[in-house]
Amino acid sequence: MREEIRLAGFGGQGIILAGMILGKAAAIYDGNEAVFSQSYGPEARGGACAAEVIICDYQVDYPLFEAADVAVAMSQEAFHKYGSLVKPEGIILLDSDLVHADAVKARARSAPFTRIAEGLGNKMAANVVMLGFLTGATEVVSRKAMEESIRTTVRARFVDLNLRAFAQGFELAKEPEAVR
Repeated sequence: MREEIRLAGFGGQGIILAGMILGKAAAIYDGNEAVFSQSYGPEARGGACAAEVIICDYQVDYPLFEAADVAVAMSQEAFHKYGSLVKPEGIILLDSDLVHADAVKARARSAPFTRIAEGLGNKMAANVVMLGFLTGATEVVSRKAMEESIRTTVRARFVDLNLRAFAQGFELAKEPEAVR
């Protein structure tokens, strides 16, 4: 098994943190091998950024990202930049309030990650809503591993909020309406 996952959006959405949480869940709590890389513009907020995680059940022999099995676009710019770089059998997950997809060759699913986080009282949790949705939609990592990774990665005062955000995203991925 080799899964290449690209999370993309703009600075300030917690994309890099989401990639770290995902990689940690896969490597430490699910017992797989994982490689994490990040890229971002010089802006602290608002510039394009991406996190790439490769998850294998064997030692990662080639750590460079080729094409996404799973892609996430949390901004329109991210969708335009990376939306076509998904394997034909891959899946792309979109923040439905921030991304308006035109032609998509891969399977697409969308949910209002940011709006859900706002409903929880902190839009900064949109990245973890997205991780819940990604976990529920793809099962690339286990729910238990993701929850433990969240518990051990985010600041203690935000653990509860992030676990609720994760749970809402996870449950939403199980609903057929979340399919485009």
